[in-house]
Amino acid sequence: MTRDVAAQATPSKRRVLFASLIGTTIEFFDFYIYATAAVLVFPSLFFPADDPASSTLQSLATFALAFFARPIGSAVFGHFGDRVGRKATLVAALLTMGLSTVAIGLLPTHAQWGVAAPALLALCRFGQGLGLGGEWGGAVLLATENAPPGKRAWYGMFPQLGAPFGFLLATGSFLLLTGLLDEADFMAWGWRLPFVGSAVLVFLGLWIRLSLTETPAFQRVLDRQARVAMPMAEVLRRHPRALLLGTVSALATFVLFYLMTVFALSWGTSRLGYARETFLWLQMAGVLLFAATIPLSALYADRVGRRRMMVAATVAIMAFGLLFQPLFAAGHAGSTAIFLALGLGIMGLTYGPLGTILAELFPAEVRYSGASLAFNLSGIFGASLAPYIATWLAERHGLGAVGLYLSAAALLTLAALWKVPGQPDDS
Repeated sequence: MTRDVAAQATPSKRRVLFASLIGTTIEFFDFYIYATAAVLVFPSLFFPADDPASSTLQSLATFALAFFARPIGSAVFGHFGDRVGRKATLVAALLTMGLSTVAIGLLPTHAQWGVAAPALLALCRFGQGLGLGGEWGGAVLLATENAPPGKRAWYGMFPQLGAPFGFLLATGSFLLLTGLLDEADFMAWGWRLPFVGSAVLVFLGLWIRLSLTETPAFQRVLDRQARVAMPMAEVLRRHPRALLLGTVSALATFVLFYLMTVFALSWGTSRLGYARETFLWLQMAGVLLFAATIPLSALYADRVGRRRMMVAATVAIMAFGLLFQPLFAAGHAGSTAIFLALGLGIMGLTYGPLGTILAELFPAEVRYSGASLAFNLSGIFGASLAPYIATWLAERHGLGAVGLYLSAAALLTLAALWKVPGQPDDS
């Protein structure tokens, strides 16, 4: 936070911003430790097969499962977020995600329980998706509905910072464990520690969120007695255009991020010959740029408009798709570092204003449900199968096809952003 903005924020506003940031950091930490384990650990422990590629694809299929659970989470938690309030719903979402993550760390493997082990893993992954489906929208509303005039994108980027911060914590934990443990101990029990240890972060998040009050926007809904009986049905019936535009507007963001993280890690370690630790360090360096460009994009978005910022970032994503193959296929650390830095830096430019744009598409009485559903539907179409599709394309047509896949997603997002309404008043 810059000094001038920090000076303008009251202690209660700073607590709100920290609560929105810590919650999404915890949620994304839980989500990313699964993504990392789905590439490095789960194929051999839960999906053993003669062909390593088949094991990886099965593991990535469970990774995708959470994205299909997220719209259900957005419907369930969104209903209570728009009916009961943001605070209580955010606490429940955090508990759902946290308990599912800790349970993964306690699961038996395929060698111990047979096919029941991957079935339980899939169930816990579904629980993670439910929790994150309710978390993201509430955290964005907690920030944006407390924002002063002219600072809505700036406030809205705080929960977005949870994505790079959670990734850094998740990747750092795996790097620390692989550095301290030999391969046998890491595969036997070391991989479980980040999952079980996330309980500490969950308790911290709960303690902070329980001290919050309702947002001013939701309080006005209560004062006007404007709550609707079925918020999700209201979104589908009265705001289908906003839902469609929001879903497609986030599409390229999701495709880009999961290509740069899950697919890149899988391809880099399995096909390009990188050691696991080496590639994780390269990714962490790129994620630092991701974290740096989020506030930059939010500042620019408040000055020139959220949509204009998103359009510029999406054009950059389209151009980056054409560089995907020549940078990543080179296979040496220098080009890979540039590849990851460019991709994740652009990711920050599009991710910073995204939450604010989606929130502004819907009125306050259905905003939790609408913004959450748009974000999570985009996760299904843009993220859930992105590592799987990219692996399939790269195996059969090379990395150039993966880049074209990314550019095509960016073209669809540009078309949606063209129809998004202009920036509303900050009142």
